[in-house]
Amino acid sequence: MTTTSASPLRTGRGAVRALGFLALATGALESVVTPTLPLLRRELGMSHAEGALLSIVLLVTGALITPVAGKLGDRYGGKRVLVRLMAVVCAGGLVSALAPNLPVLLLGQILQGAMVGALPLSFILVREHLPEGRSKVAIGVVSGLFVGGTMAGTLAAGPVAEGLSRHWMFALPTFAVIGATALVRRLMPEDPPRRSGGAGIDRPGLVLLGATLVTLMLVLALAPEILARPLVLLALLALLACLASGWVAVERRAASPVVDLRMVARPEVWKACVLTFTICVGTSVAAYLVPALFAVDADAYGFGAGATHIGLFLLPGAVAASLAGPLGGFG
Repeated sequence: MTTTSASPLRTGRGAVRALGFLALATGALESVVTPTLPLLRRELGMSHAEGALLSIVLLVTGALITPVAGKLGDRYGGKRVLVRLMAVVCAGGLVSALAPNLPVLLLGQILQGAMVGALPLSFILVREHLPEGRSKVAIGVVSGLFVGGTMAGTLAAGPVAEGLSRHWMFALPTFAVIGATALVRRLMPEDPPRRSGGAGIDRPGLVLLGATLVTLMLVLALAPEILARPLVLLALLALLACLASGWVAVERRAASPVVDLRMVARPEVWKACVLTFTICVGTSVAAYLVPALFAVDADAYGFGAGATHIGLFLLPGAVAASLAGPLGGFG
């Protein structure tokens, strides 16, 4: 009796295609806020500080989810955790699509932040289902498709929001993410847990890290408006210092810390962390200020652009980033 089975390489390619489609869809969902921030501010009556908070809340969630997602992937299997994270992302996309006001939209963006933790899991699964010689290129392609998705979302968000409504600019990419997640669930082979037992998730460290990041974001977002109230600013800075100190103390004693501070203390690691933080802050500031500048009335100092034209202005940067991903795999 002869049995046939799909070759590991072919199975891996099918899985990578599904992951690529998922990266494309999540990139589109992640990027719709940036070109439409002026429109969202007008429709929801947001202040400048609230607009800045909306533009960075997804990244804050991602910073919390990413280390936890890796540990859960080791314990329960990458595919299982990835599918569940994407279910959270889909729920967040639907909440954002149905949001009648800013608090509900912020909740949707917080849930969507799970997509940041899903990307590293995708890269791990690529390495498991492709030979080592091709995995680097495949990872570059998947990351490039994510950025390509951001390019598509940047271009499409304005016309959809202006032609239909802001609700549809979240709903359409969310439907694509739902379909892509179903494909990943069907085509991705099951991967066994790489580690069982051991220390659990460092919940106190996770809570303190989340509180520290939220406070930091509030300080950055509210600073322009509370400079005239120095006591409030000093109180926020004191709270930030206390939370950061408490987090460091907890992480130094945790059996399985969220962030291994001993590893971070190595020069090659902390320098990379500082560089990454600087790049992320610069990117976030640009993501908020550039659309705002384009939207300012042309009689003043801006361009008087709508959401559609803002997307076109942002296109060259998205194109460059989408090409850099696959090219990086050949390095």
